[in-house]
Amino acid sequence: MPLVTTGELVIRAAAERSAVTAFNIITLEHIEAVITGAESMNAPVVLQVSENAVRFRHGRLLPLARAAVAAAERAAVPVALHLDHVRSDDLLRQAPGAGFSSVMYDASRLPYAENLAATSAAADWAHSQGLWIEAELGEVGGKNGEPPLDAHAPEARTDPADARVFVAESGVDALAVAIGSAHAMTTRTATLDHDLLERLAGTLAVPLVLHGSSGVPDTELAAAVAGGITKVNVGTALNIAMTDAIRRFLAAHPEAVDSRAYLTVGREAMVRAVAGTIRVIG
Repeated sequence: MPLVTTGELVIRAAAERSAVTAFNIITLEHIEAVITGAESMNAPVVLQVSENAVRFRHGRLLPLARAAVAAAERAAVPVALHLDHVRSDDLLRQAPGAGFSSVMYDASRLPYAENLAATSAAADWAHSQGLWIEAELGEVGGKNGEPPLDAHAPEARTDPADARVFVAESGVDALAVAIGSAHAMTTRTATLDHDLLERLAGTLAVPLVLHGSSGVPDTELAAAVAGGITKVNVGTALNIAMTDAIRRFLAAHPEAVDSRAYLTVGREAMVRAVAGTIRVIG
């Protein structure tokens, strides 16, 4: 079916008091696994391409984006395409011509005033191009070789009063909030601050996004969705599933040289991971 927009999926999820799952993709196998997993659950899904993934692909956005668009148009469920954790203004400006309906502009590393100024400028440009835009306030951390983050440090959390002003003055359509998760976690041990989430949900009129969801246990994830999270970002969990499956296959078949054999089991493992996450968030 034709591509849908991230905004419409998130708005629909918010109206239903549920969430849409957004999976970060790196390879064609990621794309196929996410769509197959979503189809098995008859659920809409967002394919996300991060700035880090673009860097891995020699700085070229279009090859992966065009593969995602082609796969999405043949999917049996609604699929949207989202450009994630953009710090480069040049990359931001490539989004409309590559099939993306939304971007996450990440100036969260900057002090509050600079984050607000940069995000406001990005939001103005994005809206002029018909793009839905997400930003981050607080420190989810764990990306781009950043030092380990104490996700429970008070200064890392999203302050509701700051968030209300930030959203109003920047004009963003959604906000990624720091409530105890962190990017690139390889263990599911994150504990979320549900009291803070309740305050944020009661303060802000825009959809709330949870980053670093791979490190969040199922019960915490389900509670976060019940508490107001409407977009759940997942990336590392797919890489863990793929890598573990390939390692086991190659250990059992040391003679294997055809990459299709081990990529198949890696892709199948990611399908199961996608379906499992969608099942948890409903």
